[in-house]
Amino acid sequence: MDSLKKYLGVCLILLGVLFLVIYKFAAPENWLLICSMVLEVGGILAYIFINRKG
Repeated sequence: MDSLKKYLGVCLILLGVLFLVIYKFAAPENWLLICSMVLEVGGILAYIFINRKG
């Protein structure tokens, strides 16, 4: 389970990118932009804090 935990940040970032693609091509709704922003920032922070050495 610990080996999957280190990919949590990357998965959140990819989910945020998916929301941006849906926003661009399918449904231009503001909630998609807000969710993608939260996922992107959360994914970056999760990646930094989980994969920090030391």
